[in-house]
Amino acid sequence: MSFSSLSPSSLHLLLNRNHSSAGPHLHRSSTAPPPSLRHKFTLPKRTVSSALQTSNGVSSSSDSCSTEPHNVVNHVRIVAVVGEGALSPLKSASWLDVMSHTAERLKWIDDEYEMLVYTDNITKSDPNVQNLQKVLSTANILLIVSVTKPESVEWIQRYSQNIPNIVCFDSSPALVNKLGGSLVPVEKQSGIFTKFNKKTKETKELAQTISEAWVRHNSDDIRFCLLIIVNAYIKPVPVLKNLRAQGFSTLNCMVKNCGRQVLNCLLDPNCRKALQCLNQCSPVDQVCNYQCIASYESPILEEFSLCVLQKHNCLDLDAKIPEKPYVPPMVNFRGEMLSHEMAEDLFVGWLGDLDWSWRVVAGQNPAYDQFPCQYQLFYRGKARGSFWYEPVFQVKTLDGKLVWRRRKYRVKRGKVAGTFHFSVLDNGVVSNEYWTIVDVSEDFSWGLFHYTGAARVAGQSYTGAVLVSPNGEYPNEKEKERLVSALDRCCIKEWELFDVDNCSCEDPPLGLPEGSRLHTTVKPYDCK
Repeated sequence: MSFSSLSPSSLHLLLNRNHSSAGPHLHRSSTAPPPSLRHKFTLPKRTVSSALQTSNGVSSSSDSCSTEPHNVVNHVRIVAVVGEGALSPLKSASWLDVMSHTAERLKWIDDEYEMLVYTDNITKSDPNVQNLQKVLSTANILLIVSVTKPESVEWIQRYSQNIPNIVCFDSSPALVNKLGGSLVPVEKQSGIFTKFNKKTKETKELAQTISEAWVRHNSDDIRFCLLIIVNAYIKPVPVLKNLRAQGFSTLNCMVKNCGRQVLNCLLDPNCRKALQCLNQCSPVDQVCNYQCIASYESPILEEFSLCVLQKHNCLDLDAKIPEKPYVPPMVNFRGEMLSHEMAEDLFVGWLGDLDWSWRVVAGQNPAYDQFPCQYQLFYRGKARGSFWYEPVFQVKTLDGKLVWRRRKYRVKRGKVAGTFHFSVLDNGVVSNEYWTIVDVSEDFSWGLFHYTGAARVAGQSYTGAVLVSPNGEYPNEKEKERLVSALDRCCIKEWELFDVDNCSCEDPPLGLPEGSRLHTTVKPYDCK
């Protein structure tokens, strides 16, 4: 097959999607919609009966992590109405708490985004009714979650008619969905709702994208559902600007600069299967994406990504490391001011006493922090001042096998003790990250590390945090208050964490390079 015979459709998965390889901390952002969509928009999976009790609207300014609002009028106005007392699938946190936290996380994207959260306490005698009516009259997005009471449904129907964007989840089927002022076609048990207009296809695809993200039930994707509506119908969202590459310019770049690598990939069964597999995944389904990479990982795929993405940036992308939230590092350890040397020793952790520094207990990022059996190895290299991080972790491949993977990050000190810059070349794509040691207990029984990062040429940025311990188990209950305080400094709620499966972790490929050095200042107490 000659390269000149390749049509744009042969490479459409690269022209219409952004993807990169990733390890446990080389994440792709969950802010890119999939090209194909498969889920219903309204998801009445759970009926939550909600009592109509007085509840004030909760705004984003009520949380300590929020940014002070500007005096100017916000252009993005979101109202969320949730069932009184309704529980979410996020470790049974209330929907009120989840949506209030979502309002705070939206501020990380744009300080002028306004989101107000109310329970479905909508009675004529409620003094907040007039306030909610006024808020709805200026809202451009209404999010309805777990609202099933007839009185609430009727009230919402009456006062939401002029809102151009309405999305409903786990709620009464009598509530309608609208995007851009158009009713959304939704499959129902009684048939198909079929009020169409010329933009029906695009509207339905966006609705299905929202649905796909919602069913993953994590804080990143809940925020993503709102961001794509803002981006499509209100104003551009900066973090979504890399959703699509320029088709023919991308193809021309690939043909001109990477013809051999593209052809080798298309002719190689594993590499070709990897591309086909990635094309079938939603880009916001990071577990699916990484299973494709892990299942078909090969030097040919790495050469392909290195040329197309890293060397020539054929997708013409430029993602930045997020600046928010700002997370301060710990200041003191065992009564002493934290130094760069001490901070590195905290990363080195139990290595020397054990065959690893730390094991990951749980993580916040939905992409990779929940993969099984995550071992962390931090160590000083042979060269003076060199420091390295090697995560070792399991991935379940598409054929059901559990395989071990290992990556190698270069680590450099940040300006402030307890902060670090990480970089890695993983399957041909460079990722840069900024890590913060938020807290480590004096006896090294647990630690919390926060990170932000970006794979620039893949157009992906991300944030997250990992809770670690020497044995992969949660800290003792007496540490609960301190742990929650550390999470608060990261603007993370405990219910956002994904638990890591550390049950079947036999024979991890550990070990250190010859000449590696460990602690210089502080070491763990006796594990016993």
